[in-house]
Amino acid sequence: MGRKPHKNDSLPGSLDMLILRTLSRRNLHGYGIVQFIQQSSGDELLVEEGSLYPALQRLELNGWIQGDWGVTANNRRARIYKITAAGRKQLAVETGKYAKLTLAIARVMGAE
Repeated sequence: MGRKPHKNDSLPGSLDMLILRTLSRRNLHGYGIVQFIQQSSGDELLVEEGSLYPALQRLELNGWIQGDWGVTANNRRARIYKITAAGRKQLAVETGKYAKLTLAIARVMGAE
């Protein structure tokens, strides 16, 4: 039986970056974004609806993603999101910040 993903308290600071990275790979609806993040994290990350939809709205208001109504593979009407050029630039900024942060944490954890 598969392991149930758990809520990750550090996710909110990284959620925008994870959504932008997911949409840089392909256009998806909200549930597809949740599934991709969960599956690609090896079931370590769970994005809840209460976090996802406000993040999508924020990203759209910032002009980093665009959502248009479409039809899913299951023939359901849903907003399909895609990353914009501004979103790709923001993803590069966020990726750089993330790399610096993880390097700093690794240095502290390795310090004796």
